[in-house]
Amino acid sequence: MNIVTKILSVLVALEFLYIFYLETIATSSEKTSKVFGMTTEELKQKNVSVLFKNQGVYNGLIAVLILLAVFAFASKAAVICLMVYIVAVALYGSVTSNPKIILMQGGLAILTLISCVF
Repeated sequence: MNIVTKILSVLVALEFLYIFYLETIATSSEKTSKVFGMTTEELKQKNVSVLFKNQGVYNGLIAVLILLAVFAFASKAAVICLMVYIVAVALYGSVTSNPKIILMQGGLAILTLISCVF
């Protein structure tokens, strides 16, 4: 695995750790409100808060898996699988929710996949 792929992979992991932070720790903050286009009142609703926290844990675990793939296993194949998964989820989100998601959530993962080829 080349150094560019490692750096991009770590950046994707950091992005997912940031999403984890927003969804799980700063669930009803102004920043979370702005990022997800929801009011803080909506984010404070118990059912929304629980859903966000669950989704945040999922995103945090994706970040951990990426870091394990890069550093513990040094597995280009695992990185590729994780990035394809991230791009697929971002594509689904862009079709069902907001077209910007493919670039916002999938952009770095796409660049990482490209770096795996070279």
